[in-house]
Amino acid sequence: MARKQREEGEEAAIDMTPMLDIVFIMLIFFIVTTSFIKEAGVEVNKPSAKSVFDQKKANIFVAITADGDVWLDKRKVEADSVRANIERLLAEQASEVVVVQADSDAEHGKVVEVLDQIKAAGVNRIAYAANRG
Repeated sequence: MARKQREEGEEAAIDMTPMLDIVFIMLIFFIVTTSFIKEAGVEVNKPSAKSVFDQKKANIFVAITADGDVWLDKRKVEADSVRANIERLLAEQASEVVVVQADSDAEHGKVVEVLDQIKAAGVNRIAYAANRG
């Protein structure tokens, strides 16, 4: 029986191409499946409620401060431009629910105006943020 002997200059090499292919496929998968949350950008003093539950599929948050300022996507916007901003965010990433975070001292009229703008943008489900109380 003859044995095959290795020559001195011949070395074993590992082909890294399949592993790199898998890494790139996983990277693309995670980029595509990641959902980006559009936060309001300001903290508000939310009212308390006993019937609070977590909203799982919310990606867009609108905040209304006690001063009547409206925040959307980490920037201050006018109340009458909420519709256009919501439509733009929905075009970027579809969302089933928009969460309104109104300060407990915010004017009722300002909150209703923002809710009307959200409804006009085509959002059917609006959730209201509250603390467990």
